[in-house]
Amino acid sequence: MYKNSIISPKSNIDTSVEIGPFCIIEDNVSINKNCKIHSHVIIKSGTSIGQDCEIFSGAVLGEVPQDLKYNNEETKLKIGKNNIIREYVTIHRGTADRKITEVGNNCMLMAYSHIAHDCIIKNNVILSNGVQVGGHVDIDDFVIVGGATPIHQFCKLGKFSFIGGGYRVVQDVPPYIKAMGEPLKYFGVNSIGLSRNQFSSDQISLIKKVYKILYRSEYNISQAVDILNNNYSGNEQVNEIINFIDNSNRGII
Repeated sequence: MYKNSIISPKSNIDTSVEIGPFCIIEDNVSINKNCKIHSHVIIKSGTSIGQDCEIFSGAVLGEVPQDLKYNNEETKLKIGKNNIIREYVTIHRGTADRKITEVGNNCMLMAYSHIAHDCIIKNNVILSNGVQVGGHVDIDDFVIVGGATPIHQFCKLGKFSFIGGGYRVVQDVPPYIKAMGEPLKYFGVNSIGLSRNQFSSDQISLIKKVYKILYRSEYNISQAVDILNNNYSGNEQVNEIINFIDNSNRGII
């Protein structure tokens, strides 16, 4: 059925899955229906893949972490449904910290991108060619990261943010914004991305007003957050921004 590939009999692969030649699929791998696996893909033990994913040649999924603290503990890689994983993408499973690395649904991971151990990548995320995601990184829904961007371990990227290509991410990037420059900094609200995702003009205007208070006023971050809490705390998008800042460990850009 899978000519010239090595498929463990202890894996769980739906009969609808297409597997190209010269693939290796180890024990304890689960692949759901209607997936397409191109040639020379390696899927390591502890990996589960949801339905309707396409994985291109040379990808390595679920390899052991590049972490000296890793001690062969049993951990996992969980990939959701309807993802496109292009050539030579590498994704490592978790360590004792989270025990899992996760990729959500409807993501596109372009060629040569890397996701390290214990990362949580949510839904509708696009990582462009050569993006390098360090360990323990959280990337929220609808984030787009430009090509050849390194993301420092433990950073968080807020939902609907856009990171320009080739810039280093070493602090947290709040929701709904564009980030560019060296060092990386606030470059305005991601208005085009928000419009494409059915945000109203009133919602976008309020988000711009919030970030003007945060980044274009005489207030420091704590003072700005107090103003937002006192004036806009009932709004969903404002609460998302406030909660992101409150839960930032590395500080925001």
